[in-house]
Amino acid sequence: QVQLVESGGGLVQAGGSLRVSCAASGRTTSSYAMCWFRQAPGQEREFVAGISRSAGATDYAESVKGRFTISRDDAKTTVYLRMNSLKPEDTAIYYCAAESVVFPLRLLSVASEYTYWGQGTQVTVSS
Repeated sequence: QVQLVESGGGLVQAGGSLRVSCAASGRTTSSYAMCWFRQAPGQEREFVAGISRSAGATDYAESVKGRFTISRDDAKTTVYLRMNSLKPEDTAIYYCAAESVVFPLRLLSVASEYTYWGQGTQVTVSS
């Protein structure tokens, strides 16, 4: 079992930056692919960024490429999402997810592929 707790959300002006964190407990994260999803009111949960268990591979949604960076620190069992040049359309609840994988470079980008989820952290970008 892995418990995930997100933090770092908040209110920021358009063009600003924010870093959200996902702290894992229960097991080491080194064998887990990790991901960030987000869900805006009235919309489906969507993939934002993913990172392989080895951190050797990352993937991003087209809408955030060049602005967001996902990283992980397995010593701290924490995954981060650095968000720059934020836009009002980035407003959503951001969720962290984890799934045990065998291959070090495997990336998962579909919500149904993930077993473990955090409760989410709200990110609001004002115009």
